[in-house]
Amino acid sequence: MTIQKFETDQALFNYANELLNRRGVKIHDIAEIVHELQANYVQNLTLDYCIENIEAVLHKREVQNAIITGIELDIAAEEGKLSPILTDILMRDEGLYGIDEVLVLSIVNVYGSIGFTNFGYVDKLKPGIVGKLNDAKGKFCNTFIDDIVGAIAAAAASRIAHSQPALKD
Repeated sequence: MTIQKFETDQALFNYANELLNRRGVKIHDIAEIVHELQANYVQNLTLDYCIENIEAVLHKREVQNAIITGIELDIAAEEGKLSPILTDILMRDEGLYGIDEVLVLSIVNVYGSIGFTNFGYVDKLKPGIVGKLNDAKGKFCNTFIDDIVGAIAAAAASRIAHSQPALKD
């Protein structure tokens, strides 16, 4: 087996985005969640500004690594390339299997505690594309990708929050 070495950040960025696209996730879908999270706090927030912040999050190496690892595990489960026990756990998105949430902590923690709380909110409510991915279990293995997308949205929303001037009482 020949292993290709990805020497550039751009190659990892491109591959992470390709995996998201292959699984039906568009940046615009994530931007809608970011907008929902921050619209009440940022005056005149646009989807373009949300997309700009998502792309900044996606350029972080730890984010790319989480995307690649999680989505490839989802795909491997669908293709039956994992042990029967792990495949069953992932295909059912077993409720007590928390590795998917642990993996995405590397994404949400990039922007501090607000990233963590934003992710908890998204993970609980499952807005937009996150809910669609979650509802597709059974047909596809989306154990990791729904949390990955929620974490990207949470991190981008947190990045926006950090860029705002302090609110005055």
